[in-house]
Amino acid sequence: MGPSWIAGAIAAGPATMASLITAGALFDYALLWVVVLSAGAGALAQYLAMRLGLLTERGIVGVTEDHLGETWAWILVIDVVIAAGLAQLVIMNTLASVSATLTGIDARVWGLLWALILVLGLAGRGYDLLEFAAKLLVALAVLAFVASLFVVPTDAGTAATGLVPTLPSGGALVAAGVLGGAVHITLITMHSYTMRARGWTDREYGLATFDVGASMLVAFGIYSVAIFLVAASVLSDPDLTAVGAAEALGPLVGEHARLLFLLGLGGAAVSTLGGNTVVPPFLVADKLGWETTIADTRYRLLLAGFAVVSGAGAFIGGEVLGQLVLVLALGTVGTPFAIAIVLYLLNSDAVPEPNSRLANFGGVTLFAVTGTLAANFVREEVSTGVDPISGFVLAFAIVLGIAIVGLLGKYGLETVGR
Repeated sequence: MGPSWIAGAIAAGPATMASLITAGALFDYALLWVVVLSAGAGALAQYLAMRLGLLTERGIVGVTEDHLGETWAWILVIDVVIAAGLAQLVIMNTLASVSATLTGIDARVWGLLWALILVLGLAGRGYDLLEFAAKLLVALAVLAFVASLFVVPTDAGTAATGLVPTLPSGGALVAAGVLGGAVHITLITMHSYTMRARGWTDREYGLATFDVGASMLVAFGIYSVAIFLVAASVLSDPDLTAVGAAEALGPLVGEHARLLFLLGLGGAAVSTLGGNTVVPPFLVADKLGWETTIADTRYRLLLAGFAVVSGAGAFIGGEVLGQLVLVLALGTVGTPFAIAIVLYLLNSDAVPEPNSRLANFGGVTLFAVTGTLAANFVREEVSTGVDPISGFVLAFAIVLGIAIVGLLGKYGLETVGR
């Protein structure tokens, strides 16, 4: 197994955890169906991205530029850089906060230290270290949260009622955050590059499919459900921070639960930060015609530069829970465009084998679900007035909405022409 675990490492991170904590603390078990759906949707999204990567044996940006044009390739790159860049800063803020809580050392010092670790590890060692760390940290995070579930009392009967789809008032942002943790533009776009780094081709199609199922459907699914059930069972304060949620478990259900939760959060933050660091450099380097391995000095410097800049996240301060949910939801706004690009390419002459009807049905359903959640999120953001944050979200959504409509029109015209 290999590349999909890096996607799983990013998905199983503190931003997803923040959305799951918020969902449980605010709505009890009502959004359990979204949590379960997110694992299946995440696996489907990675499967489609896997098909594109294996069948083209190229990065998604290069394939997009060849078959759609340079404008579409640049829109995709900018979409990813915005979504992944903002997430990088907030995740670094979270990791520095957790490190400070565990050690008592200032979070800003930890931010600089973690940035240095990213530079030395990723720019120095490259893909092999990233994949190994992703597998190890995801496994440990899953074990930590499953263990915490055993020491936290859960009402299985009440929890089962959350499998009935409902969307409580005010739940659109949280639902978008939960789904955005699994179906995210960074995960979809990075997959072709990690498979190239692993050396996989269409000969590994069966193994790559198993890889997706094991990492996204099983490991990520267990991670998500365990965190959600812990939060829904014992947490009720909607103003909890991500670290505060772990601290609250101490007096409620014991010090072991607190420590396990903090260790799980820390491991999840490290794994996500490492995986997320390589995503913008992958796409930018591909667009500029560079190699996407550390053998190319230009790519290595680009990767090191992004890692260094991410250290600034520790200086943001503030309550990270809301920040994490917001960046995930913002990523959800950018995700439908990435899904549309993948579906377009998988039904074009870019691949030797076009998508099956079942794969297309799943992809279109995924596009519709993410698009609906993104639209609901944007509506909630602007419903109380347009401030700088909601204004940026609205502008981001409008640009990508126009791009999607243009892409659909282009595909329709080409289909009629054929």
